[in-house]
Amino acid sequence: MRVFFRRWVPKRVLDTTYPLRERLSRACDHAAVDARRFWQLQLMRQPISDLTDFEKRYSSQNGEDGIIQAIFTVIGETNRFFVEFGVEDGAVCNTRRLRRRGWEGLQMDPHDPPHPGVQREFVTAENIEILLDKYQVPHEPDLLSIDVDGNDWWIWKAIVSRRPRVVTIEYNATIPPPESRTIAYDPGFRWDRTDYFGASLEALARLGLSKGYALVGCDSRGVNAFFVRTDWTPGRFSPRTVAQHYRPYGAPHVAPAHAPGRAWIEVA
Repeated sequence: MRVFFRRWVPKRVLDTTYPLRERLSRACDHAAVDARRFWQLQLMRQPISDLTDFEKRYSSQNGEDGIIQAIFTVIGETNRFFVEFGVEDGAVCNTRRLRRRGWEGLQMDPHDPPHPGVQREFVTAENIEILLDKYQVPHEPDLLSIDVDGNDWWIWKAIVSRRPRVVTIEYNATIPPPESRTIAYDPGFRWDRTDYFGASLEALARLGLSKGYALVGCDSRGVNAFFVRTDWTPGRFSPRTVAQHYRPYGAPHVAPAHAPGRAWIEVA
């Protein structure tokens, strides 16, 4: 044990005057910090090409916690402020771990009654700017996470007063590239658990590009896409096409039932 930890731990920690439990605890803490720094250095040395390599679940659904951490390890944190809507009760979402790490932010969901820490709001394209003002969201929050199972594309398009550095948004993986389409906008839309919801990855990538964002990856289960503002991407992420980033639905997610006869909007 002493030999194993010698390269990780200052000599004084291994001193026999320390109780064994304390010596082991400090040794493990030191090794963990050292490993974390090594991981961060590795991320900074070479561009990231596949975000799925960094998936890790703490309180997210599909490993988004690890991906978000990897992105901010590369580009750095600024105001450590997040906005997320579609969090349900806030127990499983993309920002719960960030809050535990000392970030501040806004979580919204139309649940009734509202859950502690989650603002009861039904987000639409018409009111999103009003809500961001109401809760005093800074002009450039570090993270925006969108998951409303419906008008995601339209709501992101409607956000014009804020420029988050990172955006994660759910896409409809039943629509592979190069198809670029979204559901027709309906402010009262509620997902009926068919494949009629959200937008294709291609549609979101095109919208992101028009707003100054680059698609940098998707999770392995074909649920979330991750975008970084282009002024933070040079040299940090390997350039890949939308088709290369695309992931179809994977376990435990399956393609929902087909919804024929619904109106889809083609977006350029």
